[in-house]
Amino acid sequence: MKLATDNRALAMACVLAGVGLASAQDAVVKYMSSGYPAYETLLFRCVGSLPVIAFVLWKQGRGWSIATPLWPRVCLRGLILAAAYLCFVLAIAAIPIANAVAIYFTMPFFVAGLAGPLLHERVRLHRWLAIIAGFIGVLIMVRPGAGVFEPASLLALGSALGYAVGQMLGRPLSQRVAPIVIATWQNFIYAGMALAIGILFNVFDFGPFTHPSLVFLSRPPVWPSAFDAVLLFGHGIFAGTAMILFINAYRLAETNFVAPFEYSAMIWAVFYGIVLFGDFPDFYTWVGAGIVVTAGILMILRDRALDRSLA
Repeated sequence: MKLATDNRALAMACVLAGVGLASAQDAVVKYMSSGYPAYETLLFRCVGSLPVIAFVLWKQGRGWSIATPLWPRVCLRGLILAAAYLCFVLAIAAIPIANAVAIYFTMPFFVAGLAGPLLHERVRLHRWLAIIAGFIGVLIMVRPGAGVFEPASLLALGSALGYAVGQMLGRPLSQRVAPIVIATWQNFIYAGMALAIGILFNVFDFGPFTHPSLVFLSRPPVWPSAFDAVLLFGHGIFAGTAMILFINAYRLAETNFVAPFEYSAMIWAVFYGIVLFGDFPDFYTWVGAGIVVTAGILMILRDRALDRSLA
């Protein structure tokens, strides 16, 4: 059944459900980071996503045809996003999910700042103000130079930058290549990266690591219990389903309407952090995250108002 192309209520439902599933995926990864290697969880994610991807390809009448003459650009974007995802999961192995998600939400600010040099777009004043406010919020959260600074926060920030670059590369690609084709290539690239990392750390001895992020990256593979196997495959299904929900959300309504609802991830991050891991955000996290989220939402709403005035 073909969905309508202007349905805000359904778009909101899709993005909220997608955020909920993506947040559940993050919680599973953090839970697994204490006993499994990152490359194993990533490989399970890719395998678990395959049934969802296969269903969408079949529904669109593509079979397994994912050929595209733009495959070099698709692969470049996939590699950047794979590195960004790896940075994020390594970050949540060491810091609370709420902190990582709040830092990740600097991604729109990276997009806004890079739009000038990369896309030759004029960066409006309100965007510069939002960028400055957003990074002040990050500084409040991570407190560089303080005794409580956690280097894994930089991984979350690097993840935001990677996703921003990937999003900008995806803008022109999505006009010429079907989103499900891009997503399928991306899934295989994720799997290839997971295998490469697994081989690297199991063939060569890099010595023992003590930092949680590096331990998660380099730990030997573990045969999962039945319960853990369900979670590992399930978080792949969550990821694949969330991807489809996000694609539909942005197809059903304009970006400036859909994007603010993605900030609901902060609610899930705080919830999972408290309930599953006992990570209650401290005062600085609340303040910094509040600044980042507020600046991001206000930037999006201002963009929307300006776009309407120019229409």
